[in-house]
Amino acid sequence: MTVYFIGAGPGAPDLITLRGARILGECTTCLYAGSLVPQELLDLCPADATLIDTARTPLDEIIGHIVEAHASGGDVARLHSGDISLYSAFTEQHRELRRLGIDTEIVPGVPAFAAAAAALDTELTVPGVGQSLLITRVSTLSTDMPPGEELARLAQSGVTLALHLAAHRAPQIVEALAEHYGPQCPTATVAFASRSDQVVIRCPLSDLPQQLDDHGIRRTAVIFVGKVLDPGTSTPTDSYLYSQARMTKLRSGAHDDNSSTT
Repeated sequence: MTVYFIGAGPGAPDLITLRGARILGECTTCLYAGSLVPQELLDLCPADATLIDTARTPLDEIIGHIVEAHASGGDVARLHSGDISLYSAFTEQHRELRRLGIDTEIVPGVPAFAAAAAALDTELTVPGVGQSLLITRVSTLSTDMPPGEELARLAQSGVTLALHLAAHRAPQIVEALAEHYGPQCPTATVAFASRSDQVVIRCPLSDLPQQLDDHGIRRTAVIFVGKVLDPGTSTPTDSYLYSQARMTKLRSGAHDDNSSTT
């Protein structure tokens, strides 16, 4: 018996991976976050599967459900939104299951920031403008950021930011970032990325709190901050990947350090 931690993707049911959909259809028990996982994904489960909404379930009860399924011998799908590697609470579940000797496997999913970038019709790494993406969040009453990961400190690098779980703290975001990015730095917020109720808001950093408030955006959003959102503010350069210089180098048989890129 195996517990498959499956990334359900950002919201649209057809953004689950083929592997995730296949495994979901083979598991006799599925535990899912009811407020974030669309019904269409649950329809992929076997007709007689046990479905358990964990939206208001503490960790010990979640593990208890898995232990019960383990005793029956069937595989378990633990369905999380987005990708398991980001803000999924996988670590504590994995720790407990390892302690109990229960096998686990991660099935990756499309992360919310990737779906949000698609909604913006943009690339997040533009040559000559920005080549780094820093995925982070902000401190809340329930979860503090570790020492050294405070937003104001991370902002000193000036790289493009993708802020998760932070829409309700927009004034604090502006306060932490304005000194390093400037009040006119472009931002783009995508709420409910890939879903039918998706909302896209573009504005300067200084206008972010008012814009989010006007649109009622408090959760389920990714906030991007950085010059790549408006490459016209800098001077982008074309990628080397498809440049004439690289094509000439490849045709000559010379070694190419971008050979693994497609």
